[in-house]
Amino acid sequence: MMNIEEIRKTLCSTLCADVNVVERGEGLLFVSTPFAFADGDAYSIYLKQLPAGGFRITDMGGTLLHLSYENDIDKFREGTRGKVFNQVLSEMDLAEEGGEFYIDIPANGLGTGLFRFGQALTRLHDLTFLNRVRVESTFYEDLREKLRSYVDAERIHEGYIVPGVASAGDYPVDYFIEGGTSPVYLFGVPNRDKARLATIILQHLIAAGVDFNSMIVFQNASDIPPRDLNRLMNAANDMIASLDASGDFERKLLQRVK
Repeated sequence: MMNIEEIRKTLCSTLCADVNVVERGEGLLFVSTPFAFADGDAYSIYLKQLPAGGFRITDMGGTLLHLSYENDIDKFREGTRGKVFNQVLSEMDLAEEGGEFYIDIPANGLGTGLFRFGQALTRLHDLTFLNRVRVESTFYEDLREKLRSYVDAERIHEGYIVPGVASAGDYPVDYFIEGGTSPVYLFGVPNRDKARLATIILQHLIAAGVDFNSMIVFQNASDIPPRDLNRLMNAANDMIASLDASGDFERKLLQRVK
């Protein structure tokens, strides 16, 4: 038979041993916890006593500062990332002001509030995985943003239907970029299915005798099966192995559209 009381005592003593409180002056207390980022840096968690009673649990801006070392923080507030960001704030009752995250709780809710705050910071940190393993929706958002940073928006036509081609509506081009000696048709390819579709569209346009240059931008070319990749390579003019290869992307695009 399990001794529930003994288990409870063991858990409480272990958790208490991993939490420490250090005074930092001006009514600010630093709370040392087991919560840490992937690189081992501890979460910034502080306590401030509120004038009306209770406490404010705050990171004093440390979370976004830590994430900014390897991430563009502005992207966390845009598109799919922005939706997830706001969802975390709402679901965890987390407030933000000037880059500082905080929760106000009554004195008797300090323990629960501390764990909820740590969970909230963990979920915010998980937004970085949308950079490392870019979901399809954010891939297209990032592709659009990069294009607009390289070429004036009025020269970019999204979802372009090539005129004079049979069943043209069935073979849309992700982006037509004006400029250069021939039109540039650009395709974003986040996965195998899109690689196959882009190949079919390119082959259809080539068979129709359309004059154009094509560019493929992969989420990660190494994720595409070799046969699909080879067929697409045979149909396309230029390829960018990853959207993160910004220098190569800009150089190859501008060579085509200047």
